[in-house]
Amino acid sequence: MIDQVMSQRNLTILGSTGSIGANTLDVVRQNPGRFGVFALVAGRNISLLAQQIQEFNPQVAVVEAAEDVDRLRALLPKTGTPELLSGPEARVQVSIASEIDTVMSSIVGVAGLEATYEAVCRGKRIGLANKEVLVSGGQLVMTAVRKHGTELIPVDSEHNGAHQCLRAGLRSEAKKLILTASGGPFRTTSRETLDHVTPSDALKHPTWKMGDRITIDSATLMNKGFEVIEAHWLFDFPPEAIEVVVHPQSSVHAMVEFEDGSVIAQVSATDMRMPIQYALTWPDRLPAPVPRIDWAQSRHWEFHAPEFDKFPLLGLAYESLHRGGASSCILNAADEVAVAAFLDGKLRFPAIARVVEETLNRMPYKEPASIAEILEVDGDARRKAREVIEGNAAVFGPLAAAARGNAQSGNAK
Repeated sequence: MIDQVMSQRNLTILGSTGSIGANTLDVVRQNPGRFGVFALVAGRNISLLAQQIQEFNPQVAVVEAAEDVDRLRALLPKTGTPELLSGPEARVQVSIASEIDTVMSSIVGVAGLEATYEAVCRGKRIGLANKEVLVSGGQLVMTAVRKHGTELIPVDSEHNGAHQCLRAGLRSEAKKLILTASGGPFRTTSRETLDHVTPSDALKHPTWKMGDRITIDSATLMNKGFEVIEAHWLFDFPPEAIEVVVHPQSSVHAMVEFEDGSVIAQVSATDMRMPIQYALTWPDRLPAPVPRIDWAQSRHWEFHAPEFDKFPLLGLAYESLHRGGASSCILNAADEVAVAAFLDGKLRFPAIARVVEETLNRMPYKEPASIAEILEVDGDARRKAREVIEGNAAVFGPLAAAARGNAQSGNAK
């Protein structure tokens, strides 16, 4: 019998109140004695963080802003309160602490980049669920992974599936990686109709329940584009050896084609606790609290090519990989700004891609050599994207504004 005390992993969870963080804590809950929680890092959801602290008893809790420390302290008992910290330096501190061996990196956005990178440089195991770590800093991060011998296990269902498929053979024998996409809520929507979709339409993902930005990114297929970039860095496949196929049933998460033509697929229920547990326990497999597939039931699986002309952001992701340098960092930053503008009613849905493309074209080529330089490029790209949006409000904005702009242009003639 495995000695649970000796095998216990001590965790820092970056983004504990988000979907991945909450599911990670459920995995901890389901495996008493196997995992310890050293630190919980959250944003502004103070009430949920207080509940997590009382259940999992971490030594440290980190919030985004200094003013939230007092709010959190007021929700906790007078005794037994963990050390309460705030800000980016605190996130790094708990990610490199000697008390931990594993970091679950699930903060949304570049806010988790520095802490994750520093944990990589200390040889901590990383459960990676933060896309921006590799989309914005792939070259820098993976160089550090190789240098320090860090175990970086992807948590996204597609990359986790690919990680499992690659265990079936030597990496040198694998010739193609296939990532599946649900197709999002507009899989069968005509290209012309996309001009009229609303944020509420785009937030109706057919398979997964996720945060607003990632749900919109799934609707534009930008999320799949980010996954292509991540897969390139994680598994060292060239862009042309990474294929995306639309699979609405979302049962097959990834496939790897080997030298001899064999294709290995990873299939599981759409439950993030499985890849999270895999990342925490690899190379071991343990019983997971997820639904099992009933193979006695009839089922129908579809696979078809994505429509690059209808969802141009997927093509821009491939293009950013070919451009190299900071292009994928710019891609991510511009997309986040454009998605926020769409959710605020300032952009039409197809204009998200136009803003991203224009921002990429306006930004100079640069190869960041540090996290600070990556964050500088990220900030510059965000400012440039806002300029693009403001300078094209009549063209990119809601249909009413676009109509006014067209009318004014016609009158001027």
